[in-house]
Amino acid sequence: MASISMIGKGNVIEIAGMLSTEIRNSGMSCELVDSIQRRVGDSTLYVIVFEKYYWRASNRASLTVVVSGDGDNVYVDAIGSGGGQGPIFKMSWGAERSFVSTVEQILQPLGFQ
Repeated sequence: MASISMIGKGNVIEIAGMLSTEIRNSGMSCELVDSIQRRVGDSTLYVIVFEKYYWRASNRASLTVVVSGDGDNVYVDAIGSGGGQGPIFKMSWGAERSFVSTVEQILQPLGFQ
């Protein structure tokens, strides 16, 4: 498992849309599993789930991205999982870390930290 949390400025709806598009375009085996949007008062929350097949490790990894915000602050949390092999030792070739780093690569140029 691998995870990150980032914060930046922007619009939650635009950031979630951009992440959805850019992550899907990160590889031909990457697909959007599903997403949900919730509004609570003035806050918006997106949960977006992706799955990607990694040829080098012969396995699939999952990426769950949560985008939320209050005012101009946008919070992005990403959790990658499922990149390991084997029922007991769960040996990982780093697929989940690689998947999570996609989110960092997309957001860092926008000033997210």
